[in-house]
Amino acid sequence: MPGGCAFCLGPCPPQAPWCEACLAALPWNRPACRRCAEPLPPAAPDWCGRCLSSPPAFDGARVGLRYEAEVAALLQRFKFAADPRAGTLLVTLMARELASLDAAERPELLIALPRHRRRAREAGLDTGPWLTARLARSLGLPWTVPQRRRDTPTQRGLDRRARRRNLRDAFVVGRELPVRVALVDDVMTTGASLGALAEACREAGALHVEAWAAARTPLAAGR
Repeated sequence: MPGGCAFCLGPCPPQAPWCEACLAALPWNRPACRRCAEPLPPAAPDWCGRCLSSPPAFDGARVGLRYEAEVAALLQRFKFAADPRAGTLLVTLMARELASLDAAERPELLIALPRHRRRAREAGLDTGPWLTARLARSLGLPWTVPQRRRDTPTQRGLDRRARRRNLRDAFVVGRELPVRVALVDDVMTTGASLGALAEACREAGALHVEAWAAARTPLAAGR
């Protein structure tokens, strides 16, 4: 239905892509670990146990949704069917969550997490740069895409340690970076890809690196 809610197709406020009921019912990632965005139980500490013992290479993560229900369906349409409407909805949801950043929290540059060129051609879309370009425009920030040095084997089925080994030295930034940057991806699972890119960003001069994604897969889900 033209002008209807993107989720239930019912009426929604003017210029809004969803109705308030569907927005409230989305799987919001709250509370979550401030370092890696892993979903936490109510009243849990700010950091998960994994980050207390072995923190990732990035300083914090902002991921407003969990990879579940309607959000999982949106991401599957975006990643595997190159659906621009699904991607636009994801960007809008990310921008809504990030709009409240104050001046001290805003990064100076967004950095897209790219697929290797071959994989992007096969999929018909490089989701990281696609999201980053539109999110940067919405937030009024510059952005860039680093080089993916090699076509790493798929991350599916690998545990946290194997994912890190798989991605070692996979990215080259190729420019001097400002102090504060944010890395952008579609889904964060273990954070290994974003961690590898964070290490490359630090080598290029960034001092504060955050990880941003549309959704977080709870590690307990085993994805």
